[in-house]
Amino acid sequence: MRRGGHEGTSERLVNRTVERYGVWLRSTVVLLCGALGLVWADAADVPLALALLAPAVLACGVRLWALRRPLPLPIPLALLWTLDAAVVLLMGLSQPVLDGEGGNAMVEVAVGISVIAFQFEWATRPMAGAALAGAGVGACVLGDVLSSSEHDLDVVPLVRMLIQVGLSRAGYLIVRARARAADRSAAVRAALRREADVAAARRATEREYLATLHDTASATLLMVSQGDSRDWSWLPPRARQDLEALSAMPGFETGSVDLAALLGCVPEGEGQARVRLTTHIEGPLTMPSGPGLAIFNGVREAVTNVSRHAGVREAELRAWREEGNGVVVELSDAGRGFDPDSVPVRRRGISGSIIGRMRAVEGTASIISRPGAGTRVRWRWQDRGGVPQAHDQDRVPQAHDRGGVPQGHDRGRVPPAGDGVGQATEVRGPAAGQATEVRGPAGGQATEVPGPAARTRAEHTAAVRFIRGQLLIGAQLVALLICLVWQFTISLRRLVAHQDVYHPAWLQTAAFVCLVAVAAAGGASLLRGRRIPPGVRGWCLGSVLAVSAVSAYTLPPHHATGPADWAFGVVGWHALFLLADLRVRWYAAFLGAHIGINAAAVVGHGAPAAAEVAVLGIATVGSCGLQFAIGALMTHLLRDTAPAAGSAAAREEELRTRERIHEHLQSDHKERYRALTATTVPLLVGLGHGVLSPHDEEVRLRCGVEGARMRRLFAEGDAVADPLLNELRACVEVAEHQGVTVSLAVRGQPGEVPVEIRRELIDPVAVTLGRTRSTARVTVVWTPGAVRVSAVGVDCADDCTEAAAVPAQRRAADPQVSVVRTRRGESMWAEASWSRPASPEVALP
Repeated sequence: MRRGGHEGTSERLVNRTVERYGVWLRSTVVLLCGALGLVWADAADVPLALALLAPAVLACGVRLWALRRPLPLPIPLALLWTLDAAVVLLMGLSQPVLDGEGGNAMVEVAVGISVIAFQFEWATRPMAGAALAGAGVGACVLGDVLSSSEHDLDVVPLVRMLIQVGLSRAGYLIVRARARAADRSAAVRAALRREADVAAARRATEREYLATLHDTASATLLMVSQGDSRDWSWLPPRARQDLEALSAMPGFETGSVDLAALLGCVPEGEGQARVRLTTHIEGPLTMPSGPGLAIFNGVREAVTNVSRHAGVREAELRAWREEGNGVVVELSDAGRGFDPDSVPVRRRGISGSIIGRMRAVEGTASIISRPGAGTRVRWRWQDRGGVPQAHDQDRVPQAHDRGGVPQGHDRGRVPPAGDGVGQATEVRGPAAGQATEVRGPAGGQATEVPGPAARTRAEHTAAVRFIRGQLLIGAQLVALLICLVWQFTISLRRLVAHQDVYHPAWLQTAAFVCLVAVAAAGGASLLRGRRIPPGVRGWCLGSVLAVSAVSAYTLPPHHATGPADWAFGVVGWHALFLLADLRVRWYAAFLGAHIGINAAAVVGHGAPAAAEVAVLGIATVGSCGLQFAIGALMTHLLRDTAPAAGSAAAREEELRTRERIHEHLQSDHKERYRALTATTVPLLVGLGHGVLSPHDEEVRLRCGVEGARMRRLFAEGDAVADPLLNELRACVEVAEHQGVTVSLAVRGQPGEVPVEIRRELIDPVAVTLGRTRSTARVTVVWTPGAVRVSAVGVDCADDCTEAAAVPAQRRAADPQVSVVRTRRGESMWAEASWSRPASPEVALP
């Protein structure tokens, strides 16, 4: 796990890949060398060798099994580390038992490759890998001492093993660094695409929902405000449909309504089916829109049930706020009552319209009734995230004859908004008297938002190519590093120490210089971050094969793969960094040619003995086998890991983009619709259920105000030079459609005003224009430090001050916005002003 930061997709997959390859490589070598060791061992030593090698093979099998089925924590790390240490210790102890040159070579190869593989298996825990490498060195020391008659120690294999461990760790760090670079670059590009996707989604959804609002509630309220229809029979179903569309918008659930105002709109029915309600309501009862509508619709259904089943025509409706910012509503009647347990399951009125609604918004509903004792229905909703509202617990509600208006509430009053958070609910409103069906997600579930545009194949291919390119450069740099370190340490020492063995020696020296030139030619391109040109690669590969042939044919056959053979183990590394970007079969073909050249040189001097063939075979496995395994690992990283990393990164980025879009859309809609739902929902509820009449002038004025507010909302998204003036003109146009003559004046140099401030500045003007009957004047004054927007309405309707009330929490959010209203006779003057923050002073040099 990467410390101090997030482990990227490429790095995570690289770690997983090298771990799996390390386990498989070590297990394969231990199994092969263990089998060969048992074949070479004397018959008398086979039981002891089997007792040492069998547990080592079994430990490797457990390690392979753990790759697919991780052991339960906290056992895995300690147990797996112990198993790995046991493998090298058992292999080291088997050296005295196997004995002989073949046995020594077998143990050296098995332990040497194991300590290399440990650096991959424990790549993310370097201390564990280093400790296992120390255990491997200790095992070799122990084996050498026990197997030698003089108990002396051969230091050269130990030094070579330490160099291999350092190179394997350095190689992993180089590849990991390139993977991290790929992750960082991909993250930057993904962030840019994410912001573009979020912006596009916000624009698209905003257009969609504003169009819905324009075609539904806005059109209905403007038609009512104009009052030019004689037949209003279309209005109630249209208002209920508009309420359904409005409540389905994301963000609606974060708006607030005054439940007291909604309960004042509960339909009592008509004629003999009318239920006379006596209300006892402590108001206002500000709460989120979703729970508020759920309670309202539940009360409406309960009143319908009283009319149908109670046998009485009177009921009492009470509502109050309880301690802890909860709301309780209770409807009771003195009718015939019933047994709630005997209600058939197929009857949905209670289970669906009353209890089910409240469960959907994380509230509760209960029915208390028995035959002959009346019925009491109680709704309770607790605000678990809002700010407690100020209320008097000792206040006793006073009863009054409900004429549709609860005490302390004027039907023309615009209720204040709150800041509660409720459950988004889709309300499907049938005709009055029928059970309302609430369809919506369970409480707390996120509203579905449009996802980002699907990543195109070209973008995915580009991402994969970029990751592959980074990993390729890292793999080639690793191979080049191994080439140089190996050649100038182990190979150079062997070349200098055995000059008298070569015939002629100058050809061996020339071959050494040729490999140095190959490394320099290929490394020059890699260090500049470029791929090796095809022409350079062809020349270098030919040179490497020539070096292999020169070294093999100028070396006596009994020295092949021995201490004097400096080239056999290093030639494959040179070819690896040249062929790393090709498929592994090309590298296998090169290694086959390299092995064939050396085998032909040995056979050309006479058939070797069986023991010599065995030693040559083990040396070939130890050098070329390791090189081929590393080449296969690089190919897997480039061919499989890079596409997997690109796909995984694309999936993760899609999830992040969806979350970001959801977050922004919820924030947008919460801000835009919070105050809108507080004033629009009561109007639609009243119009939809016939409690508010379009013939009432006060109702028409309220509809005009809401229409102006919506038109200003629509204008927010326009790309104009002066958004404030553009939104003001939208409000003016609505007033002019109502027959009001409006003059608009702008003074000063316009400046930038945040959208939240524009809403606060324009809302008092929209209310004043909406309630003006004849003429009005709107003025915008810009000064260097402030902006003021004022409106004067002549022949303005009453209660303009109440209608212009702005939600308290929004006003508190920006105390620099102030609103002043003055009324003189039938004229109303309202002014909103905002002091712009001073620009920071520039320090003079």
